[in-house]
Amino acid sequence: MARVVLVGLPGAGKSTLARALADRLGCLALDTDEVLARRVAAPTAEYLRRAGEDRFREAEVGALLEALGADAVVATGAGVVTRADARDRLRAERTVWLDAPDATLLERVGDGDRPAVASAVVDTSGTLDEALARLVEAAS
Repeated sequence: MARVVLVGLPGAGKSTLARALADRLGCLALDTDEVLARRVAAPTAEYLRRAGEDRFREAEVGALLEALGADAVVATGAGVVTRADARDRLRAERTVWLDAPDATLLERVGDGDRPAVASAVVDTSGTLDEALARLVEAAS
């Protein structure tokens, strides 16, 4: 069983903080993107393009399950929490959501080999009408 699992948006620092925390705790750091890449013998971005979203997410859950079996700090791919089977499994783990301000996330993600990021950010708190008004303004 993993010591702790880090989840969050791209750029939140999951991989970097997993290595640092693992050093502090004296255990392994496992990144599910690296586990997946090893299992499919291809970089994760390439495998996603080649295999498609559904097969990629299935493989990602397999990588998560493998990583969770180790005495490690586990950094997950950002999309793993979109799968119900992954969320169910994560409930049994000490899971921490890492967050950062939007500007920080965008700066960290940059123009690398990651999925495209949004050109606008809309606060969806409040009522549906309030959120819709902000969305309409941003989309104009």
